[in-house]
Amino acid sequence: KDRKAINHLLAANEYPSDDEAIDKASDNRSATHQDSDSKAAVTRKRKQPTECFLSQPEEKQESTVKAKRRKKKKISDILEKSAPKPGVPADLQNLLSQHFAESRSVIEIEELKLTDSCFLPANDLTHSFSSYLKEICPKWAKLRKNHREKKSVVMLVICSSALRSLELIKSMTAFKGDCRVLKLFAKHIKIKEQMNMLEKGVFHIGVGTPGRVKALVEQDGLFLNSTKYMILDWNWRDQKLRRMMDIPEIKKETIDLLEMSIIKLCREGSVKLGLF
Repeated sequence: KDRKAINHLLAANEYPSDDEAIDKASDNRSATHQDSDSKAAVTRKRKQPTECFLSQPEEKQESTVKAKRRKKKKISDILEKSAPKPGVPADLQNLLSQHFAESRSVIEIEELKLTDSCFLPANDLTHSFSSYLKEICPKWAKLRKNHREKKSVVMLVICSSALRSLELIKSMTAFKGDCRVLKLFAKHIKIKEQMNMLEKGVFHIGVGTPGRVKALVEQDGLFLNSTKYMILDWNWRDQKLRRMMDIPEIKKETIDLLEMSIIKLCREGSVKLGLF
C-alpha cells in the first residue's frame, strides 16, 4: 500500500491536471495571437509610406504654370497677329508730342509741332518706291536739272539700316534716271569719305540712316538748305517685324535729326515730309 501511494504521488506531479492543460493551451493561443497581431502591425507600418506619392504631378503643373506666366510677349508675336496698317501723318505727330511731353515746356512743344501742311501724301501700301516717288514729286526732272549746289541733296531718304538703304537705292531705278545717289550710312564707309564726296561733287538724292545723316549735319558735311523732300521709310518691317520707329536707337536718332533743323524747315514750308 505504501508503494502504491508513493507511485500515485509521483504520477500526479509529472502529469498536470486537465484544468492546468487548458490554461496552458489558452496561454499559448493568446501568445500566438499577439505574435500574429504584432506581425500584422509591422507589415501595416511598412506598407504605409507607399500610399503618399500623389503630390508630385501637382508641383510640376504649378511649375509649368509659373513658367508660362513669366514669359513676356515679344513685339514680333504681337505684330504677327495684327494686320499691317499704313502710316499716316498723325502717327508721327503723336510720336513727337509723346517724346517731347516729358522734357519740354508747352511753348516749346508748340514750336516743335508739325501741321498737316508739312506732309506729302502717305504710302497706302500699294506703291513701289519708284511709283511713290513719282506721285509725290511730279516735277522731279526740273528740280534735278536746277540743282547744282555741293554739300547738299534735293531728296533725303531715311531708313533703319545699311542693307535697307541699298534695297531702296535699287528699287528707285525707274525714278532717279541719271541723277546721282549718295549712300549715307556708316557700314564700310567712313564719314570723312562721305564729306569729301559731298564737297567735290553734286548729288541729288541721299539715302541712309538717321545716325550718319545727323553726324554729317553736325560736322557741316551736309547742308539741308537745298533739300526739298525728306522721306521716312515708315512702313517697312525687318525680320523681327519691327518698323524703323519700333527700334529705340533709330527712333531717337530720327527724332533728334528732325529736331535739329527739319521741323523748322518744314514749318517754314521749304521741306516736305513723306511716309513711305
